[in-house]
Formats: sequence, C-alpha cells, structure tokens
Amino acid sequence: MLITKKELERFTKSKANQPHGVLGMHPVVKRGKPGVVVRAFLSNTVSCEVVDIEQEDSPRYPMERLTDDGFFEGFIEGRKGVFKYRLRTETENLEIRQFYDPYSFLPTISETDLYLFNEGNEHRIYEKLGSRPRVVDGIPGVSFAVWAPNAQRVSVVGGFNDWDGRYNPMRSLGGSGVWELFIPGLHVGEMYKFELKADNDAVFLKTDPYASYFEAPPNNASIVYDHSCYDWSDKAWMDSRRELQALDKPMSVYEVHLGSWKRRREEDNRPLSYAELALELTDYVVEHSFTHVELMPVAEHPFDGSWGYQVTGYFAPTQRFGSPDDFKAFVDHLHRNGIGVIVDWVPAHFPRDTFALATFDGTHLYEHEDPRLGAHQDWGTLIFNFGRHEVKCFLVANALAWLDYFHIDGLRVDAVASMLYLDYSREEGEWIPNKYGGNENLEAIEFLKEVNSCVHKYYPGTLMIAEESTSFAGVTRSPEEGGLGFDLKWNMGWMHDNLSYFEKDPIHRKHHQGDLTFGMLYQYAEKFVTVFSHDEVTHGKQSMLMKMAAGSISEKSQTLRALYGHMWAYPGKKLLFMGSEFGQSEEWAYAGQLQWHLNEYKDHSGISLLIKDLNRLYRHEPALAETDFDESSFRWIACWDSEAGAISYSRTASDGHNRVMIVAHFTPVERRNYRIGVPCSGFWREILNTNSSFYGGDDAGNGSGITSEAIPFDDCDHSAEFVLPSCSTMIFKWEERG
Repeated sequence: MLITKKELERFTKSKANQPHGVLGMHPVVKRGKPGVVVRAFLSNTVSCEVVDIEQEDSPRYPMERLTDDGFFEGFIEGRKGVFKYRLRTETENLEIRQFYDPYSFLPTISETDLYLFNEGNEHRIYEKLGSRPRVVDGIPGVSFAVWAPNAQRVSVVGGFNDWDGRYNPMRSLGGSGVWELFIPGLHVGEMYKFELKADNDAVFLKTDPYASYFEAPPNNASIVYDHSCYDWSDKAWMDSRRELQALDKPMSVYEVHLGSWKRRREEDNRPLSYAELALELTDYVVEHSFTHVELMPVAEHPFDGSWGYQVTGYFAPTQRFGSPDDFKAFVDHLHRNGIGVIVDWVPAHFPRDTFALATFDGTHLYEHEDPRLGAHQDWGTLIFNFGRHEVKCFLVANALAWLDYFHIDGLRVDAVASMLYLDYSREEGEWIPNKYGGNENLEAIEFLKEVNSCVHKYYPGTLMIAEESTSFAGVTRSPEEGGLGFDLKWNMGWMHDNLSYFEKDPIHRKHHQGDLTFGMLYQYAEKFVTVFSHDEVTHGKQSMLMKMAAGSISEKSQTLRALYGHMWAYPGKKLLFMGSEFGQSEEWAYAGQLQWHLNEYKDHSGISLLIKDLNRLYRHEPALAETDFDESSFRWIACWDSEAGAISYSRTASDGHNRVMIVAHFTPVERRNYRIGVPCSGFWREILNTNSSFYGGDDAGNGSGITSEAIPFDDCDHSAEFVLPSCSTMIFKWEERG
C-alpha cells in the first residue's frame, strides 16, 4: 500500500479537499522501481482494473481493494509517465462497467476565468460555474464547478454515486474559492447536488446556484441541462427588437402569473403547461392587442405562495410548467407572433431555505452576516451582499443569462426601493449607515448601475424596468448622467393617487381633484410605465372592479372603463394585471384561475372590448405612444372643475400635426352644453367613448364629433360645447378644416 493511512482516512471520512493529488494516476518509485500508481474510490464496487487504452491489446492491471467501502490502489511497474486509461469495475450486482476516471482530467475552468470572477468582472460566469455538458479530450461528460470558499470539502453527489459525498470529492482551485470536477460519462438529465463540509464539520447538501433545471419540491435536486439543443425560430423578432422596443414605440403590457391564468379543472385543477400557454396565452394577448407580456417570476422557487418572488434557482425557469426547452418554445412562439416577453427579476433578496443560497458554505456567503444589513424584515428573507465581487458577478451574470439563453426582451427589477436604502422598513438602531453616514446603499446602487450597463452593452434594445416606489432621483437616467440606468420605471404614485380618487364616492371626489392632477408635476422627471399591477388586487385590496366606489356592478364597470380610458390616454407606457382587463370581481388568488365565466356578461365583456380598442388606438395613434416622454406634447386644457369631476388635456405627435384631446368626466350625472377650450380650430372627431353601448354604456356622447367655435375659453382661442356622459372618458382626434 503506497497511500498513507492518514491520506486513506481522509477519503473514508470524507475530508479530502485536494482529491486529484491522491486519486487518479501519478508517477511514483516503489522500492527503487519506477512506475505509476492509480487510485480510485468507487461505490458498490468489488473489483477494479486499469485498462491501458494507448496500447493495441489494451492490457488490464488489477488494483487492490484497500477498504470495504471501495478504495482501490494499483502499482504498474515500468511505466515512466501517465497514460490514457479507463477503469474496469465489477459491482456488487456483478455488473461490468468500463469508464474514464474523473481524476485523470485537468481543470475545466481557466485561471483567467477565476481571476475575473473573483474581481467581479466575469459577466458570463454562468458558462463556467454550475454543471456543463462538455467534451474534454474527446471524452463527453459533465463538468461541475461551485463557489464555496469557506468549505472544508465539496463533493458532487447523485444517483451515480448513491448520493454519497465520499466518492466524488471536488478539487479546490486555490484561493479562488471555486471547487471543480469533470465526471466523464454523465449525461443531460442527471440529478445532482453538492455535499459540503463546513469548518465546524457539519455536512449538508446544497443545490447548484447556477443550475438551469430543478427537480420538483420537496427534493429540489439540480438537473444537468444542455442549452445548446434548442433551435430558435424567432430571428425576425430578435433582429427588429431594438427598433420595436424603442421608447417612442407603443408598449402595452399584460402582466401574468402563469400558474393561475388558466387551469385544467377536469385534470385536478392543474395549471397550463408552457406548451399550452404558448398557444392559448399568445392568442389571447394578440386578440387584445397587447405588445408584451410580463411574467411574474418564473425562476425556480419552492413555495407557490411566494408567487415566485422567493427564488432558489436563479438560472432556471420553474419546472412547474415544463422543461427549460419548453419555456424557450413558449418565448419563441410569443416572439413569432410579435409579442415581447418581460420577466420579473428578483435581485433584492432571497429565501432562507436551507437547500439553496442561505449560509451556502456554512458561512454567510451570499448574504451579510449582520442582520441589520443581511435580513429583510418585511419578507423574512436575506439580502444579497452587493459589495462582494463574486455575489455581484452571480447577479449580473444571472440577468445576462435570461437574455442569452431564453431570449427575454426585458427585466422588470422587483423591489428596487428596498435595495436603495439601508433603512428601508427599519427603525432607528436597526440599520447601519453607509461610510458617509447616509442611508443610501452605495453598493446596491453601484450594482444596479453595472447590471443596467451590462445589459445594454451586451443586448442593445433590451428593456430594464424598475419597480421603485420612492422619489429616488435619476432612476431612468444613464449612469454617465448620474442615474441608475433603467429604461423605464413603474409609476407607483400615479397608480395610488388615481385609485384613491376612484375608490371614493363621487360626491366626495370634488375634494380630491388633486389626485388626478398631482402626478403631472413629476410625470416627465422619469420615463414611466403607468401600471395597475398584481400588488393592487390581492391581500384584501379588492379587484380593480370592486375598488370602484360603491354602486352596482354596472356602475362599477362604467367607472372602471372611464379610469382605463384615462389611463391609456395619459402619458406613459401601459401595464395591466391579468383579470383586470375584463373586470374580475374577486381578488386574484394564486392557487385558482381567473373568473373567465364573467365574460358572458356585458359588464365584464364590455371592459374587455374596451381594452382591445384602447390598445389598438394606443398602438396606432402617433399622438399617444410616440410622445410618452415628450413634455411638450402634453397640455392641460382644463382641470379646474372639481365640482363636475371633469378634466381635459391634449396630446400632440412629434410632427406637430396629429392631435388628440381627452375629455374625462367622473361624476354619475350627464352634463350637456359643457364648454371646453380646444387647442386648435376644426372638427374634433370622437374616436373613443367609454360610454359606448358596445362596451356596456348608454351611448350618450357627441356623435361623430364636434366642430370648434371661435369662442375663447380655458386659455384657448377656440372652444366647443360637449356632452359629458356620466363617468366616462372620450378621446377626440383633430381634423383640420377643409
């Protein structure tokens, strides 16, 4: 026996951190005779031989079994250097296997990759860490690499070694903190985890932070997956995406939670698969003329009730609806039908589940150790340590991987406000000021700037959208201008103000006219998306329909149509959460499906028809989407009449010629002969009226339109007398006199 008892004990007691120095083939001298020693540690193996594949007759050299649990050693006299070989084994079940030795291969990750990773600048580290099917020296297999700098030992475990961490220990690649192993013969679909031994000798299993595919809970094993197999057919979309997603183009987003959009009730109430969603959701979105879908987080998560916002598999679309290839086909189908795909991305925090990122190597690796920095009090989650280079690298690479592997067109970044402020949702004494004594999270701010810059550098035309609920300055300014670098920001202020107004009884709205107008004071400070999102229709907040002031369902429907008309005419891109487009009456519930049967009733189908027309109008009227961020294109005409609950404003296209005028009235009485100034003389054609009988209204309105009179009013040289139907929004388009 050439191996020392101490070295042998390190393997049998799973303490090996440099296994390649012992296992595999090594030149040695035994009793003055040169040769090579070969060692292997194999589960369920009763005998083992070395097969010399460099010689024609492939001689076999027996190895001695040193321990009952499968440690083998063999000395081959006379060979002066290592040679290519296989191991030939017989298992306890008398099965004969022949395979290449994992410990005969050099590292599959370069020193340059490791250097850039430790520096925080290896933006495509997702191609190096994790599990990667590879061909090394002509031999197919899977390379594994994981960052765990404080572990004593890391092993790959799976069915191939009976989930026993003694048999495939990984090598530590110096001070990089990365552990690596290439296992020949493994295939796509193999389940695996990492077994780690911490400094305190605790042994535990972790899933792969970079895995692209996972087993369903409760086992949550990572699954080897090959991204090179899917054949995309969305070239036309990808080639034109940069133009289609320019900020002067229409963007109307349908926000979807895939698990509860529709369900197959006859099949145990199961949600639709990616393949089913590709057909049904695409047709629905096209029918309603939305330009994009936004998916609530599809990254792997263990708990349905988190809606996807507590991620344990950052690089993997959830297995709930199919495989990664199925998800790619879903995106592909949407693209081929002209629909962009935005995914909610959650870099602000992650859950405490012990099988995932939390205390990954026995230490607070991805999170801060101090709970004043590393614990999110609202959600019971952990906060990423944005100042650690490798953590920043993980997150930047994750953003890029969704764009690279899955052709995602935009990332809506969740909970940005919680990232920006060290005292977010904390009382005095519960947070630590930054180095200047302030409450800004400087490391998170720099991270956001970097990830936005990287996304725009590598994938021009991709949209980065912030859910940011404070007045933090410069969210949609470039980092070069001192901003965070987002393309768009959700307009949470407009959403809350307008909902506050419409929730009030009409008799009280006159005291809150400012809720309708205040948002224009900051409307052009950022590039906004006007939203009614999932957050507003759950947790006791009621559905959009039921939020409307007290009254019958028909009255609520009428009011909601008026609100939507105003929303689509108002500056900013658009987003609406599923179910709100037909006035679902119940709050959204993640475990059910939308109330599709309500579309049998006009109070609901009329809202759906209105959304279709609003989207078509928004997409084709130059004065709307084209000028969403042009301050000079908007003009208040009259917003003074709080008693009547009436507002009017105009939007002008960049050509200065195409004009629309919006007249909105939010009390439940009809007003006739109501004079309003008009921006220019001519005929103003009524192109949309939310009170149309087509949508469920009573058709009161202004017929085909109104001709202006040379009567000055509302600081305009011309005006006209309008009919204001009860609770309605009307859109007029200017036609010059003949």
